[in-house]
Amino acid sequence: MKILFKNIKGLVGIMEDSPSFIAGSEMKNFRLLHDAYLAIENGIIVEFGTMDEWPGISDWSGLEIIDAEGKFLLPTWCDSHTHTVFANSRALEFEDKINGLTYQEIAQRGGGILHSAKAMAAKSEDDLLQDALNRIHRMILNGTGALEIKTGYGLDVENELKMLRVIHRIREQVNIPIKITLLLAHALPEKFKNRMDEYVEYMIHELLPQAHEIGFDFVDLFCERDYFQVTHLKRILGAAQSLNKKGKVHLNQFYSIGGIPAALSMGALSLDHVEVLDDNDLLALQQQPTIVTALPGCSLFTKIPYTPARKLMDHNIPVALATDFNPGSAPNGNMNVINSLACIQMQMNPQEVCAAACYNGAAAMELQHEVGSITIGKRANLLITEPLEHLSELFYYFGESRIESVWINGVQQ
Repeated sequence: MKILFKNIKGLVGIMEDSPSFIAGSEMKNFRLLHDAYLAIENGIIVEFGTMDEWPGISDWSGLEIIDAEGKFLLPTWCDSHTHTVFANSRALEFEDKINGLTYQEIAQRGGGILHSAKAMAAKSEDDLLQDALNRIHRMILNGTGALEIKTGYGLDVENELKMLRVIHRIREQVNIPIKITLLLAHALPEKFKNRMDEYVEYMIHELLPQAHEIGFDFVDLFCERDYFQVTHLKRILGAAQSLNKKGKVHLNQFYSIGGIPAALSMGALSLDHVEVLDDNDLLALQQQPTIVTALPGCSLFTKIPYTPARKLMDHNIPVALATDFNPGSAPNGNMNVINSLACIQMQMNPQEVCAAACYNGAAAMELQHEVGSITIGKRANLLITEPLEHLSELFYYFGESRIESVWINGVQQ
């Protein structure tokens, strides 16, 4: 199939190569080409340029031409932090939040992740799969063209492997790239109460080898004051390194406890959450720039601070945006909402948001050679807006979608 999009008002995210990330200060320069065309063939980007460079296409028999007059064309969003496989909602906890209970207080009452773990154990793999596929279908229609999915609601070997098998089945049934993260230490189950060190060793020795046989891409843990500690971070990421797996770490959501310098020393691919940032954290990131994945949907829903993206970018640190889609702290898989929050609450300008949600999101999954920018040879995973006066309107109408169509591998969804 050969398709030519013509008269594109703004072709966003043009890149010639695929670096490890776009540094913070460069994110505002995510290249936008006005009055452009884009050609794709067999699901791959093959050519682009301005309309006054209109290509000779006489040899393109059967060419489909789509007029994008007044519209912007972008790479699809790359959602690099999700918990899309879960058993049920935690809507009753929503009422607890309304009544003033904090995330930590709900967890102490047996809610939160422990509640999700009980539901996970009770639900069949087939039901988990169908529920997740329904969620992912909606995510794709909202512009997501690459996705990371974590385990982490099993909390024991049997149910973590169950989640891992479900994610592999998802990967076989959807047409977007899926990366799998083994969230090895998410919360401490009741049977290991007051035995955190023992639990970490149990998961490393019992879960990690079996999970490695099934296959996964990254390892994660929740490093936080009331959860797992820096010593556990080093132990888990060290074990992952022995299998040539990188870390994608939850940290600094509530407190700074030294997780950022430790994760950087262990070669983590991305540092996720980082709503709290102290001077030592910032210095460590400046010395070893690594993608910080901001999760503004979680900040909105749990009423905690937003990741200080402006400060990070001004210090030349790369920022990605992701949904954190999960049943407890961020029950929303719509990247358009996330991107609007980044503009409104985090002072990111539209091109910075596109760089964060497209390219750096892809890089946080090591998918930047495949998706995340308008680059010859990459997948034609694209979104086309409605006619807009300015790119900023894509995010200005918060809570609404201004996406007209989504194309995955060159096929309209």
